[in-house]
Amino acid sequence: MNASPGKVDMIIPAGTKMVGSSHQCTLYVGTCGYSYTEWVDSGFYPVNTKNSAMLGLYSRCFSVVELNYTWYQMARADAVARMVSKAPEHLLFAAKLTRTMTHERDADWQEQLVLYCRGIAPLKKRLVAVLVQLPPDFDRTIDNRNYLAALLDGLQEFPIAVEFRHVSWAVDSVFAELERRKVSLVTVDEPELPGLFPSLDIVTNPALFYVRFHGRNSTGWRSGNMQKKFNYDYSEEELYSWTESYIRPMAARADRGMLFFNNHVRAQAPRNAQKLARVLAAGKRSSD
Repeated sequence: MNASPGKVDMIIPAGTKMVGSSHQCTLYVGTCGYSYTEWVDSGFYPVNTKNSAMLGLYSRCFSVVELNYTWYQMARADAVARMVSKAPEHLLFAAKLTRTMTHERDADWQEQLVLYCRGIAPLKKRLVAVLVQLPPDFDRTIDNRNYLAALLDGLQEFPIAVEFRHVSWAVDSVFAELERRKVSLVTVDEPELPGLFPSLDIVTNPALFYVRFHGRNSTGWRSGNMQKKFNYDYSEEELYSWTESYIRPMAARADRGMLFFNNHVRAQAPRNAQKLARVLAAGKRSSD
């Protein structure tokens, strides 16, 4: 078995229009979450797999995972420490910031931020980023800009990636501020709908670029049904095209890249992640 499954070194040759000298960027492919009972029903995990066994099975295929549960509930240091102790050494983690600080923005968010930082502390050097996923209604107002700045200040001990959903944040001044803070802008692949943040190949942190593949189900995106929203199966052609248009240019300007699939319905996320890993490893479509 590959000691680091889903990990690919992309070499950008010297003399290309992207770089003057050769450059290597290490890419990690994984999924947003790993504990889905439907992945048993869909055949990704063996029949009768229990939730407690899923992370070990997941790590046979991938070397990084984005923790979803930390968005739904506050991370607790004892539970995180147990998870890390059972995880294979090659497995890295990204952790979503809890929704009470992004989507709900409770009045006591500062106290919650302290609890969150304590809760994820056991991840230590295996943490690739805290993901600050902002909702579609979080537009670039003065109040929201100040709130986000304070949030990033409170997380500065950790590597951070920020995902915007509202198009108003797609401006140079935002990218410059993220670059100043060494915060990674999340590049998204999602339906091309009015008001959504666009797909961009902008790297604001040369240590890390971060990608989330949400799928392109435009009819289900605003349905309010998660199964419809994230029901999408990427073709090899789509992943190859995206690699050439976005991943390769970003890899030329960064040392590492994290690539996560969020189209979890019917285990499409892990299968698409494995498909992308094969595309990256081959450097071309299998049909070429």
